[in-house]
Amino acid sequence: MDDIIKYFGAFENYFRVAAAIPTVTVADCYANANNIIKLIEKAADKKARLVVFPELCTTGYTCADLFLNSQLIKWSNEAIVEIARRTASLDIEIIIGAPVAHKGALYNCAVALYKGKIEAIIPKTYIPNYGEFYERRWWSPGDKFSATDDSDKVFITDELFTDKFSNKYILNISGVNVGIEICEDLWVPIPPSTRLAMAGAEVILNLSASNDVIGKYNYLKKIISVQSSKTITGYVYASAGFGESSTDLVFDGKAIITENGCIIAQNERWCTEPQLVVTDIDINAIRYDRRHRKTYTDCADKEVNTNQYVTIYSENQAKLISKDILRAIDPMPFVPADDNNRDERCAEITNIQIAGLSKRIVATHCKNLVIGISGGLDSTLALLVAVATFDKLGYNRNGIVGVTMPGLGTTDRTHDNAVKLMQCLGITHREISIVPAVMQHFSDIKHNPNVHDVTYENSQARQRTYLLMDIANQVNGMVLGTGDLSELALGWATYNGDHMSMYGINASIPKTLIKYLVSWYETKFDKTCAAILKDIINTPISPELIPANADGTIKQKTEDLVGPYELHDFFLYHTLRFGRGHDEILALAYKAFKDKYDGNTICHWLDTFFRRFFSQQFKRSCMPDGPKVGSVCLSPRGDWRMPSDASSMNFAFAGMIDHVGEWGKIEI
Repeated sequence: MDDIIKYFGAFENYFRVAAAIPTVTVADCYANANNIIKLIEKAADKKARLVVFPELCTTGYTCADLFLNSQLIKWSNEAIVEIARRTASLDIEIIIGAPVAHKGALYNCAVALYKGKIEAIIPKTYIPNYGEFYERRWWSPGDKFSATDDSDKVFITDELFTDKFSNKYILNISGVNVGIEICEDLWVPIPPSTRLAMAGAEVILNLSASNDVIGKYNYLKKIISVQSSKTITGYVYASAGFGESSTDLVFDGKAIITENGCIIAQNERWCTEPQLVVTDIDINAIRYDRRHRKTYTDCADKEVNTNQYVTIYSENQAKLISKDILRAIDPMPFVPADDNNRDERCAEITNIQIAGLSKRIVATHCKNLVIGISGGLDSTLALLVAVATFDKLGYNRNGIVGVTMPGLGTTDRTHDNAVKLMQCLGITHREISIVPAVMQHFSDIKHNPNVHDVTYENSQARQRTYLLMDIANQVNGMVLGTGDLSELALGWATYNGDHMSMYGINASIPKTLIKYLVSWYETKFDKTCAAILKDIINTPISPELIPANADGTIKQKTEDLVGPYELHDFFLYHTLRFGRGHDEILALAYKAFKDKYDGNTICHWLDTFFRRFFSQQFKRSCMPDGPKVGSVCLSPRGDWRMPSDASSMNFAFAGMIDHVGEWGKIEI
């Protein structure tokens, strides 16, 4: 790992944050300060750029009318001074909740500290006074203070003060813009974080003291996730826990960190010990989504007066670069790890495919489909979708014409599975050997059939498509394409061969997910059909265009030639979904796959991916219609527009000298 990072760079623009849940002693500010400092030190040890604490953690949220006691406010101020003094040597931004007296009123505030100084004080905007909350008894709303007016100083002590007191400040920490809101602020129809984000904040911090009641936790997680998604931010939430008064309420201690709608870290609630949740937020991903989603900035232009917001550049400006990141990297980003989520995903994809194909069939008044059935994963999925679509429309399955076309590399295993599957599903089966026509074609173009080159392979693929198209004319039907998203990305299709169809049903489904989709279908059929599907899943992926081994087994294995699909799908996801470059993908892939592939192997296939992805765009520019099912899609009419002659020089970097001689060659 170190060698790769030394050569290619490390993880950049990952912003390490910490959500802290200290043990609280109500009204004992000295004890609270000590507990807060211990967690700050732990967060600093973990190299966090900032740590956020719960609402009113210097005093405890549940002090009630004690907040009106000037002595408690004095002790809280002393606690802030103590925290500032004892953490002055630490390189970490500290956000603590505390009561602050200003201009004759009390405010529930977030105090931002760095290196022993106050950088800003952010007052709570919305003060709840309903149900179990009666905060207006003590606190004033903090939305009346302008960020552009710094004429008034807020004193904690004569030595510790600030002229930055407003809810419209954005802290710039290590180049990342951070906004702050407090508890109830999140629950209103238009939270302050909405406008903070549109004014430039990329990470939102929420200091909270949210008691627990039945169902509230799940609802809260949804609110945080939705707010993070809508604002395209990282959201760091820290809420009061053990030690708060239980006179009327109980606090479970919640630490939740999300990124663009996804929870990436959270704590175990109901813990009696202090807790610290630390993770890295992917700032590049946030910035990419904001650039990509143009309506985000359109909305910001309409809804936010950015002149009201002021960015404070913290002294905390260390570069965001590290040798590792504190978050798991999913090696299978297209495939949900959880069985329930995976089943739900498969059902949703199936419904999308069926709906798309149904519309195309009805619109064309077509009651016959023609599919080339090879006994491989892709054609199997296309056939299963076709059958489900015909059943939904009430059409006779005889209208599905499955065609097996044995060629020069077809094995008994795939051929027999194809035939048995069609028999099991009750569709019309036709078989046409392409060997005589291909051999005649070789004779016509004077190609030596003993030379197993690209001409040898592609002649077979084009012959099959030729047959399917003409059979479709014959039965007044249409050819259903079987190629998948991974093959489109790599250009692993013969131009005007299996590259072409009348509707590409699998066009936005990656190879790693197709296996799970076919497996999901197993449960829908009897044991005989399920056994066939299981064997298809376990068959090596191959176009079977090269003669088989002497023992009849598959000789030509796709993943030996173009690389493991699990790697290519990983590369594809991070290239298209987040616009990542070579170095970043390499570092992420190594972290995700280091127990399975060494760095050189990952680097080799990453270069292969980029070279093929660029050189094969011409195939995607004229690909057939097909339904989009996920966030990553290569349709030239929708998600991906790219010139066919763009240079891959700066994308496929590693091994560039070794491969430069091949770059002018386009495989078709």
